[in-house]
Amino acid sequence: MNNFALIGAAGYVAPRHMQAIANTGNQLVAAVDPHDSVGILDRYFPDCRFFTEFERFDRHLEKLRRKGPEHRVDWVAICSPNYLHDAHCRVAMRVGAHALCEKPLTINPWNLDQLIEMSEEYGRQVYTVLQLRVHPALVALRQRILSEPGRRYQVQLSYVTRRGAWYLYSWKGDESRSGGLAMNIGVHFFDLLLWLFGDVHSSVVHERSDTRVGGALMLDRADVSWFLSIDGNDRPAAVIEAGKPAFRSMTMDGEEIEFSDVFGDLHTDIYRATLAGEGFTVADAAPSIRLVYDIRTAALQPGADGRHPLLNQ
Repeated sequence: MNNFALIGAAGYVAPRHMQAIANTGNQLVAAVDPHDSVGILDRYFPDCRFFTEFERFDRHLEKLRRKGPEHRVDWVAICSPNYLHDAHCRVAMRVGAHALCEKPLTINPWNLDQLIEMSEEYGRQVYTVLQLRVHPALVALRQRILSEPGRRYQVQLSYVTRRGAWYLYSWKGDESRSGGLAMNIGVHFFDLLLWLFGDVHSSVVHERSDTRVGGALMLDRADVSWFLSIDGNDRPAAVIEAGKPAFRSMTMDGEEIEFSDVFGDLHTDIYRATLAGEGFTVADAAPSIRLVYDIRTAALQPGADGRHPLLNQ
């Protein structure tokens, strides 16, 4: 049994980590969040020590480390805001624990090297959550693509998820803290595209704002038009009429790739793989982080080829 600590216990994704820790037979011994709406802990780990001040949390982890192997924290799960992820990975390693961090590991690619260096220095590993890579339908799709070498696909990726005015007032709407829209809601999709279709040969950004961003990619095995939005008005009319808050679609040569249904708990699958030494590393996460940084900083080319149809609504 491993001892876990959790950073960001009041966040949206934290319950998935609590459940995965429980499902894999481990225990959560300490958690921290500046907000104290963490009653969810009672469902999984009612005896978990909780802190609202990071300094006290850090001091507690150090105390456990010095008490010996039975008490020390083996893993730190990180669910904090994006801009704090790499700092919290470093804290984990300094207290002798491995880090399992929500995406993105960093919002700036130059911070990845420091994580690699510290991992070597402390002898601890940094892993990240790339759950779409363990989705059964997408694993099968990748095998299908790799079985057809030389074939080139035409891919269209669309993700519109309605967000209220709160979004832009929170850390998510601050590019310096979230990495921008493409990073905050899109980095796992870009990781999926690179995992399925190979390296980037060119990237064009047609439009970029606080609420929507779209562009085109040329990858090893595909030409991709992509669109991300938090403006509910960007949903197709049929989706709006059906009252659905989000629209997610990926087509490949016109064929819809269905991955909305989750077969089991993907976070638990990630935990099992990671604890078995088969997790996703800094090297796995780096290509998508570099791509999204390029999308954030690229000059706009609104008239370039490959424009996504939803950009024209």
